[in-house]
Amino acid sequence: MELIKRNIHMDCMKCKAQTQMTLEDDVIIPDSRPDAARLIMDRGAVVIDEVKVTDDHVGVKGKLDFRVLYLTEKGASGRSDVTGMEGTIPFDEMVFMEGVRGGDNVSVNWELEDLSIGLINSRKLSVQSVVTLFLSCEEICDEETAVDLYSQEPVEFRKKTLDIAAMAIKKKDLFRVKEEVEIPGSFPNIFEMIWTEIVPEAVEFKVLEDKIAVQGELRCFFLYRGEGDEMEICHYETALPFAGSLDCPGAGEGMIPEISFSAENREVEVRPDFDGEERVITFEQCLNLDICIYEEETIDILSDVYGVVNEVTAVEKNGEFRRLLSRSSGKLKVSDHFKCEDEKTVLHKILHTATELQMAGQEPTDGGIELTGVVNLQVFYECSSEEDRYGVIRGAIPFQYVLEADGIDRNCIYPVQASVDQVTVAIIDNGEVDVKCVLYFRANVYQKWQEKIVEQVIVSEPDMEKMAALPGIAVYMVKDGESLWDIGKRYYVPVSAIRQMNDLSGDDVKAGDKILIVKNNG
Repeated sequence: MELIKRNIHMDCMKCKAQTQMTLEDDVIIPDSRPDAARLIMDRGAVVIDEVKVTDDHVGVKGKLDFRVLYLTEKGASGRSDVTGMEGTIPFDEMVFMEGVRGGDNVSVNWELEDLSIGLINSRKLSVQSVVTLFLSCEEICDEETAVDLYSQEPVEFRKKTLDIAAMAIKKKDLFRVKEEVEIPGSFPNIFEMIWTEIVPEAVEFKVLEDKIAVQGELRCFFLYRGEGDEMEICHYETALPFAGSLDCPGAGEGMIPEISFSAENREVEVRPDFDGEERVITFEQCLNLDICIYEEETIDILSDVYGVVNEVTAVEKNGEFRRLLSRSSGKLKVSDHFKCEDEKTVLHKILHTATELQMAGQEPTDGGIELTGVVNLQVFYECSSEEDRYGVIRGAIPFQYVLEADGIDRNCIYPVQASVDQVTVAIIDNGEVDVKCVLYFRANVYQKWQEKIVEQVIVSEPDMEKMAALPGIAVYMVKDGESLWDIGKRYYVPVSAIRQMNDLSGDDVKAGDKILIVKNNG
């Protein structure tokens, strides 16, 4: 007697950990940059440089990269200028992660929960931040599952049909977007780039044959000093669609992509156009991809077995499976009013709005996933004051939203992707703005469960005393919840023989039915 088995690839979480750390430092403004009078905008990102895994511990080396846009002290003209600088705070953190072993592949994600940059004096900044690191060690487990049985002696077995989402591909990759932007002819040539912000939005992935298609949009903001005697401060904002693909052997159409990404900006450069004028901005945007691809399958597994001549016992184990329960997406509109710190400020123009969506909670609820969080805003403006022309309004818009997902429970897995889809800012009064945002949420919900699978079949001599106690012929009254399989297993009689003896076309019986059992002793 031989079990026919098949390996089913499932991903399983071996172990995970998280740690929170405070990074702080006093940073000297480089000698090449002018004195600072007031800070305007700041941005920060964590870069993971090295992950070293040992038994029960993971060493993470990286840095906090930050950028600051600030107003300079007033010059001889009595006016402030605007400029920027960037800096780095390194970290080396050892994280206890029980169960991890040297050689394991550990993924590290981060969340910058708070970034506070203040001005100590005209040449020194105080930088404080709270960073949370999320570490996970996921493995592809081969779930060896019995799907058939070969036997030369009479034996009864039955199967069960499972709909599963099997892990097809798990890897990391890099997707590069190279772009160039030529500023409009009405703008002056670029003398010096002051501030750039390039944010990928509406990024979508689709699985094709041996490829992953990627498309999205880059929202770009450039602040620069123009050529000419006035050295005019200019800004240009645009959105660039992009599309491309990555080679991914083994991928196939219809598979389910579960892909997350982090953005990494490369150096922005200015080059001459065909006329030799500094008007073209070139850059490379890199997306670090964490790729999981699932394939939906329907498989028949061996669920039970019994002998007709000999005693046959199935040895079972618990197998871990998952299936796609639902695909969900939704949008939420949020809005709020915000004022300048100085109520006397007369706003002239909104130059740029930087957003950061921060998730606080993801909990299953009746019919969906309850999402909570906040959208942090920095609204960069130009005002009517000739002395201090630029400033920022900071604010936060909290949100609560239920993303519909029928059948979800606490045993489900539901990685949620959230992004700010649209932002509009309007000046409604002196020193006050109205901010409207559209938030986009998307999640594939997977049901995770354990299933009894046959690991081994043991054949032994029949229990003659037990066999002798069974009548050669009997009329059995079906009890509630019983099936022909249960009856056949009790009397060591093939299910097909019971059907034939009782002139049944199928296996359906109900409580109270009388079933004739004839034991074949030959």
